[in-house]
Amino acid sequence: MNSQARNPLHGLTLERILNELVDECGWDTLGREIEIRCFTHDPSIASSLKFLRRTPWAREKVESFYLYVQRRKMRADKTSGG
Repeated sequence: MNSQARNPLHGLTLERILNELVDECGWDTLGREIEIRCFTHDPSIASSLKFLRRTPWAREKVESFYLYVQRRKMRADKTSGG
């Protein structure tokens, strides 16, 4: 069996994850949830991607928060009947 088959992030780029988080939560919430400078001081997708690509612990936090947001959305969809 493919080791990536059960990885919920498989096939997602860091850029897509970051764009979805910014669309869903906004920079302010992102900066509160993950306290890193690229989210709190003049944030942009480009500068954040540059930092996250060379900082594994920060990338892990972003990926973890993304999964949390996705789970929360799925639960909300189930309870609203959608």
